[in-house]
Amino acid sequence: MIGSQAKDASRVVASASTTQKNAALLAMAERVEAAGPGILAANAEDMEQAKTEGVTGALLDRLLLTEARVKAMAAGLMKVAGLPDPIGQITSGWQLHNGIKVQRQRAPLGVVAVIYEARPNVTADAGGLAFKAGNAAVLRGSSYALRSNQAIMRALQKGLETEGLPGTAIQLLEDTTREGVVALMQATEWIDLLVPRGGPGLIQAMIDNATVPYVIDGAGNCHVYVDAAADLDNALAITLNAKVQRPGVCNAAESLLVHESVAEEFLPAVSKALLAEGVELRGDAESRRLVPEMLAASDEDHATEFHDLIMSVKVIPSVEAAVDHVLRYGTGHSDAIISEDYGAVQTFVSGVDSAVTLVNASTRFTDGEEFGFGAEIGISTQKLHVRGPMGLEALTCERYILYGDGQIR
Repeated sequence: MIGSQAKDASRVVASASTTQKNAALLAMAERVEAAGPGILAANAEDMEQAKTEGVTGALLDRLLLTEARVKAMAAGLMKVAGLPDPIGQITSGWQLHNGIKVQRQRAPLGVVAVIYEARPNVTADAGGLAFKAGNAAVLRGSSYALRSNQAIMRALQKGLETEGLPGTAIQLLEDTTREGVVALMQATEWIDLLVPRGGPGLIQAMIDNATVPYVIDGAGNCHVYVDAAADLDNALAITLNAKVQRPGVCNAAESLLVHESVAEEFLPAVSKALLAEGVELRGDAESRRLVPEMLAASDEDHATEFHDLIMSVKVIPSVEAAVDHVLRYGTGHSDAIISEDYGAVQTFVSGVDSAVTLVNASTRFTDGEEFGFGAEIGISTQKLHVRGPMGLEALTCERYILYGDGQIR
């Protein structure tokens, strides 16, 4: 039922004007903000149930909504309304030898589905982005956030209906069972693109079960490499920000690599700052020689996305060794180099093959809103059809229109 309703709604949204879509997004933002007390009350129930079921740490932080986070959801919808509409944009054009004019333009995908865990703000972000790009959205959050998601969805649908558009253009799949999510993964008749935003279990379930096209929002084992030519003050500030500002998200740094020529000066200083923030450090033998408080790191530690105040550390001999380490243990998400040496920067940037590579900046900048997308529907770690933060353009395809004046073949 949801699939067929979404497909029908997608045809209405695809033909909606930019003015109509923007008005609906602003109405959704207004409704979300007005529904704030109800959304927070629903979230409090979700939080209480999650705690009862033993949920702790970073997952609780992702689940939590505050007045500021609700306002941020509304602000995100308003930002999306202010972005250029990609639908109908002419991306290129040329004339054939026979006089036919070829035009390539952006078009909606149709129905975009998103599976996500714990973060109810994704309901507004993903719904708004999919809608602005001319699509209908089917959203499936986790059982932990069901009440929160229901409250947000009611606000979004009221906003759509206020502007004469079908509320079914953005829908919540309330079946949070494994059978329900597998059915969504196999709904080839209705779903044009599915974006899974979750951990290794969800990604493996996609690989094992999905028959619809999908883009993987993959794990973020993100690295910060402090080069021999790093500005160490910058390196300390960047490492601290990348690790501790919000450790439960995919763009938080999980691994610190330090060139051996600066390790004796840098590692004790950065470790002191990280330990003061409650970060547990797990390092190789040289790191532990310099910082005795550090625990021993295993191969598994270097490969783990902790989503917590834990960080692996390794002292390495060269930028090439840093690249090798990232390629071996990384997930192709976001990796940063701190260096004032142009050659070292270029070696790292060309070698690591990450969706986002950062130079002298925190990995926390891998984010659709920070990129100017208003919000994001996910961060792709694969190469087809899109890579990195997924904004409006990533939720479109291209089609060709040919203009002739009677040509036949």
